[in-house]
Amino acid sequence: MFKRVKVKKGDTVKVISGGSKGKQGTVLSVDRKSDRVKVEGVNMVKKHVKPGPTNPQGGIETVEAGIHISNVMVVDAAGNTTRVGRRRGDDGKLVRYSKKTNEELK
Repeated sequence: MFKRVKVKKGDTVKVISGGSKGKQGTVLSVDRKSDRVKVEGVNMVKKHVKPGPTNPQGGIETVEAGIHISNVMVVDAAGNTTRVGRRRGDDGKLVRYSKKTNEELK
């Protein structure tokens, strides 16, 4: 069974610890099984690629590696890092909100 995570694909997050501390980017993917996220432009690593149909030359590419979900925080519309809560919206559906500013997250 997978855990419920507070970070979604497309969220803007800020790295709060590790080698990429202070960097900000958009979440590209979330792996709930291993509690890791890939963030655009963060934790870049070199990957050796074999020649194939899409890349006939092969070579070394720079790609994003996963970062543990506990090392990122969601950034709200005002640009502040915040924790995420869930509550019922006006239409009765669950919505995510910023615990710092008490506003809904898009």
